[in-house]
Amino acid sequence: MLKLFQDSGHRAFLLADRLANAIFGTKWNPFYYLGTMAFFFFYIVLISGIYIYIFYDTSVVDAYTSVEYMTHKQWYLAGVMRSLHRYASDAMVTTMVLHLLRGFFSNRYRGARWYSWTTGIPMLVMVFAIGITGYWLVWDKLGQFVAVRTSEWIDWLPIIAEPTARNFLTNTSITDLFFRLLVVTHLGLPLMLLGLMLLHVTRLNYARINPPAGLAIGSTLALLVLSLVKPAVSHEAADLSTLPTQLNLDWFYLFIYPLMDQWSMGAVWALVGGGALLLALIPWMPPKRREPVAVVYPDDCSGCNLCVVDCPYEAIRLEKRTAATASGRYAHLPIAEVEESKCVSCGICTGSCPSSTPFRHSDEVSTGIDMPHRNIRDLHAATREALAKLTGPTKVLVYGCDHGVEMSKVMQSEVAMISLPCTGALPPSFIVYALRNGADGVFLTGCRSGDCFHRLGNDWVDMRIEHKRKPYLKRSVPHERVKRYWAAATDHKQLIDEIESFCQSLRDLPPATVKAKAEAQDATTSRETRG
Repeated sequence: MLKLFQDSGHRAFLLADRLANAIFGTKWNPFYYLGTMAFFFFYIVLISGIYIYIFYDTSVVDAYTSVEYMTHKQWYLAGVMRSLHRYASDAMVTTMVLHLLRGFFSNRYRGARWYSWTTGIPMLVMVFAIGITGYWLVWDKLGQFVAVRTSEWIDWLPIIAEPTARNFLTNTSITDLFFRLLVVTHLGLPLMLLGLMLLHVTRLNYARINPPAGLAIGSTLALLVLSLVKPAVSHEAADLSTLPTQLNLDWFYLFIYPLMDQWSMGAVWALVGGGALLLALIPWMPPKRREPVAVVYPDDCSGCNLCVVDCPYEAIRLEKRTAATASGRYAHLPIAEVEESKCVSCGICTGSCPSSTPFRHSDEVSTGIDMPHRNIRDLHAATREALAKLTGPTKVLVYGCDHGVEMSKVMQSEVAMISLPCTGALPPSFIVYALRNGADGVFLTGCRSGDCFHRLGNDWVDMRIEHKRKPYLKRSVPHERVKRYWAAATDHKQLIDEIESFCQSLRDLPPATVKAKAEAQDATTSRETRG
């Protein structure tokens, strides 16, 4: 049942991705930057909040008056800043919730990823706390309602001797000192939130906390337009001698408050507390079977550091070599070491290792770092077996990933397919090997660009083939014989069309050109093997 629920939600996100890609393009698709956009909206909230504070009066009597002055007297700047503050806060909640839902539906929260998920829960709670105290500080009818209801909700807990709701019995019962305490709370919580946000991304290599410039500019302009078209305004001034009768709630932050009129305060606490606890425990419900983590082989690890810089989760580091290798090589060089608690078993490190090559003097294929359950020898054997099955006039070998289109859905007579934990786990030398041993072309696929299950696999493949990141694909490989198309699990029809188009392009190549390039490639590869 859980898998069915997750699959349905994941497909909904993939559909939204496709629509957003058509509108904004892959580079600026906001659904690929949900966590990053939450950071960006936080920056806007922080900057606009600092500006608002310059004009805000922290006394009970003049708080509402100062907000009204900003809203109406200085609408062209302070008023816009107030609206920007409000709408950016709503946008931050939206992107955080969508980011959480996407992680859950795509199953990116279990195993070694528990850390990012678990640190995200208190962040979400703190954001709501900041927003709620912000509505208090306006001190209009809505602020009055939120203050009274929140106090009654807190008073239900048996940890406070004196009921806090007594502070809101009369207009004179609220002191400036109490109100300034709320201001300090509202200003201090964002600093704590920023610390949590930085902690949230500490296990991520190349964590993106700044969106693409185009997406940032477009989002800011959209918020500015909304602020001008529909400016944020206050209700009437708070008056504790009367009860608010008609309120316009901000449902992004205050959705829980109507329940306090329908349920008991204990039931609301059970919903909020139980929901937060459930979210925090989800990575272990049920416990995930731990996949084998990457293993370093000292005889073949030269301490080149490529696996360290390519690991998406900072699970690998270089350490001083303490034991001698059997071959005596690399004795004076550092060695890679895997931190098991951070490894997600993606295999990207294997694709990064220069030793991961099928071109060996002996029949034994080895590498400096590998996945014990899906190792380089298995990939070599699968590649040879797949090449042997190619019998059509045009022979194409497809390397895909376990999280993209299911390989069985794209079976064709001219095509053989191999699936990896991540396409980033494919060493570029295997592309050369396949072309040298019977394949007319190599087709690479995996998750959609911008939505790699293991974060950076697609990026590293693109950069290796384009000679922008080591290990490079050899320049001798004819570019028309290698094709990339990043496709989600629901894009099997589009993937089939791309493979058929690639096969046709190979058939259209002049035979002499293909033969000449193949011979040149064989000669180059032979020299590399001897070297």
